[in-house]
Amino acid sequence: MPTYKPAPKGRDHLFTKATSNTHSFLLEVDGHRIGRFTAVSGLKMQVEVESYAEGGNNGFEHKFPGRVTWENLVFKRGVTEDNNLFNWFDITVGSGFDKNKNVLDRSTCAVTMLSATGKRLRSWNIIDAFPVRWTGPDFSADAEEVPVEELEVAHHGFTVTKP
Repeated sequence: MPTYKPAPKGRDHLFTKATSNTHSFLLEVDGHRIGRFTAVSGLKMQVEVESYAEGGNNGFEHKFPGRVTWENLVFKRGVTEDNNLFNWFDITVGSGFDKNKNVLDRSTCAVTMLSATGKRLRSWNIIDAFPVRWTGPDFSADAEEVPVEELEVAHHGFTVTKP
């Protein structure tokens, strides 16, 4: 069964080089650093609004907060030599799911914004997360773009913390 590989002691392959002079984003799953990303989207939450029209009151409708919805998170980065994203995805589907007796193990994740020097600036703790889509790179001999992989993660919400 695939597992996450923490960085070897004394050598953190996720931080050997900054990807640019801008921020990057670290994904940790159940305390293990499994990837550094150039883009993360989906840190959004929305409250559905329930309306109630009161009889005899034509001036307005009452508005009440309803269910909170959370978008899936999408992580993007250039392809690397490590398979942690694909391995985490593989645990939740197919034979990995079968080996776990068809029980989905949800994870606690942290998304941390890093400075160009690797300093932790802000974190989001993701509750009950599991991967729902992994997309590998499109290959073309003529392409000048860096090959990119994406991981989409469903979850039950997040909290914001300072590291």
